[in-house]
Amino acid sequence: MAVTTVFLDVGETLVDESRLWRLWAEWMGVPFDTFRVELKSVIEERLHHRVVFERLCPGFDVAAARAERVAIGFPADLPGPEDVYPDAAACLRRLRADGYRVGVAGNQPTGTEWLRDAAGLEADIFASSASWGVSKPSPAFFRRVLEASSGPACEIAYVGDRLDNDVLPAIETGFIGVFLRRGPWGSIHAQWPEAARAHLRIDTLDELPAALARFNEAAGIS
Repeated sequence: MAVTTVFLDVGETLVDESRLWRLWAEWMGVPFDTFRVELKSVIEERLHHRVVFERLCPGFDVAAARAERVAIGFPADLPGPEDVYPDAAACLRRLRADGYRVGVAGNQPTGTEWLRDAAGLEADIFASSASWGVSKPSPAFFRRVLEASSGPACEIAYVGDRLDNDVLPAIETGFIGVFLRRGPWGSIHAQWPEAARAHLRIDTLDELPAALARFNEAAGIS
């Protein structure tokens, strides 16, 4: 059981979402510290992140607000090259140099190719929940990852910062679950007992190539 394909989530795995949350707080007229505390509370309660908007501004319509932001030229709530984590590009290059097939797939709108075109991230496959028409943590999302990989589930590693959306459903699909303990979800989920179910646990993407090499070595792959 050697890992031959590595898929990575986007938000808080390849991309730091801090700036995007700060922009939402600014749009709502809420101090960012207040927004951040409420987000932490929602994560700890295992609720959807959109609950934050409802708690801070009852009746807040995220979709309508997003459309209004676009209409008046307020910064979009989409990541840009400046949001890519410093360790992302080097990690993907190293994985490909080590012979892995690399994919990027997360709960994102269409057009994740910007990660390649604007941010210089190298991968063999770019996909998104919007392009596939299914979102994590649905098993159907991970079946699409399996189809895209063209290999057996036991040879696929899925890397993400969330246990509920990424690691645990990946494991249920038969993948190797890699838990990246960073960002608001990663730091809180690291305290969950379910974190022990992850096959690999890392704190930065710099650690990923070596962690996979050790995993494969332990599996008897030279």
